[in-house]
Amino acid sequence: MSKRDYYDVLGVGKGASGDEIKKAYRKLSKQYHPDINKAADAADKFKEVQEAYETLSDDNKKAFYDQYGHTDPNQGFGGGAGGFGGFEGFGGFDDILSSMFGGGGRRRDPNAPRQGSDLQYSMNISFEDAAFGKEMDIEVYKDETCDVCHGNGAKPGTHPETCPTCRGAGRVNVETNTPFGRMSTQRTCNQCQGSGKMIKDKCGPCGGKGTIRRKKKIKIKVPAGVADGQQLRVAGEGEPGINGGPYGDLYVEFHVKRHPLFERNGDDVHMDLKISFAQAALGDEIDVQTLYGKEKMKISSGTQSGARFRLKGKGIKNVRGYGQGDQIVRVIVVTPTKLTEKQKELLRQFEIEDGSLPPRGHKESFTEKIKRGIEDIIS
Repeated sequence: MSKRDYYDVLGVGKGASGDEIKKAYRKLSKQYHPDINKAADAADKFKEVQEAYETLSDDNKKAFYDQYGHTDPNQGFGGGAGGFGGFEGFGGFDDILSSMFGGGGRRRDPNAPRQGSDLQYSMNISFEDAAFGKEMDIEVYKDETCDVCHGNGAKPGTHPETCPTCRGAGRVNVETNTPFGRMSTQRTCNQCQGSGKMIKDKCGPCGGKGTIRRKKKIKIKVPAGVADGQQLRVAGEGEPGINGGPYGDLYVEFHVKRHPLFERNGDDVHMDLKISFAQAALGDEIDVQTLYGKEKMKISSGTQSGARFRLKGKGIKNVRGYGQGDQIVRVIVVTPTKLTEKQKELLRQFEIEDGSLPPRGHKESFTEKIKRGIEDIIS
């Protein structure tokens, strides 16, 4: 089965910037990380995303890929788009530069320290915890440096040895005949798989990997005012580095649960409050529930259903410290559905006293209808 286009894998265009490529990678690696996504194909998709990012995030590899795509250049001249044979994969692009221009390409030292991979974690929190912040413990499965071999993968008392084939370089020179003559290029060393080291006696607990997968408890602080979908970076809590390099980082994404009463809009908190017809007509002072307890709120006489009142400073603190939101209360006037006879009579009297409508049971004459119609037009 042919490989998918790397740009399609990350969902970006060929003109995408480095920041756009990195942003797409972080989103997809979080989506398909095997520790988060338990789907059967998640691991394969995660690997595909990493492979695409490794290529498109490197200027030399990206330039080679843009020209040759996935075509195997080892097919020789006339074997397709990559018809200059003799170099392997994307590392060969550096070798071409080196052979043509005397060492202009970049080479990665296989023994150089490299930072570990980042980890992603999704966390559900309550509405209140998002508003006020909270210290919480999470458990993450991650690789940890082996306590026995201290990360070198060798049995205690022994040490990794320099690969005799590549002499620690991780790559070997290969000479290939081409239509342009004999070309000297480099390939990853098959003996040490590019590490530059050989381990004869492997560490028992880690099997020579230098790391052991464990469940680790990590204390994090949920920032006050964090919104749904925002991330927290926990430095140094990702995967261990390679060759003594620093640990990667842990990115915690927050998912805020819905609240039965409140709804967030920016830093403001919105809610609906039911009031009676009498309260709306006569006005009242009532207790309103907020995130900080109950607060008195004055309802003006003649308030209409749907009117909004603002409780200053009763919203959520801005996560970056830029002030605090308000609480917006929308009042809903409730129409009574079950009335006693006395209540009905009082409402009939009110209707008559109001004067805006004729008494119930009264039939307007033709003259009255004409008069009311003219008054409506004038008003």
